[in-house]
Amino acid sequence: MLEDTRRGTRIAHIGIAVAALDEILPFYRNLLGMEEVPLADSDGARIAGLAAGDSLVELLEADSPDSPIGKFVGKRGPGIHHICFAVDDLDATLDRCRAAGVRLIDDTPRLGAEGKRIAFLHPASTAGVLIELTEQ
Repeated sequence: MLEDTRRGTRIAHIGIAVAALDEILPFYRNLLGMEEVPLADSDGARIAGLAAGDSLVELLEADSPDSPIGKFVGKRGPGIHHICFAVDDLDATLDRCRAAGVRLIDDTPRLGAEGKRIAFLHPASTAGVLIELTEQ
């Protein structure tokens, strides 16, 4: 009998835009006791990963003011940038979203941090929350 490897939708990570990694990283690492997880920088952001159970917290510092994180911090200030959900089948999930009229930022999956396939959903369709989808 084949084992069902589907896990269902779950939180992969929460992305938090920060002004400066070196200023906020000690809070998460030293005060909250979260272990650092090495992550590659991506999409114009330096990324510090922190383990939070089966999920991650990604602290995102802009490489430049005109990067997506730079624009976010410039307009809104530091704070929660997005939530990423891991899904069993990214293509099927995007098809369901598309069929339901959800506005997609990424019409097709692209490679994100760690070489994982990702796609973003527009906050106008998700109650104001920028949602990233990934397969894990």
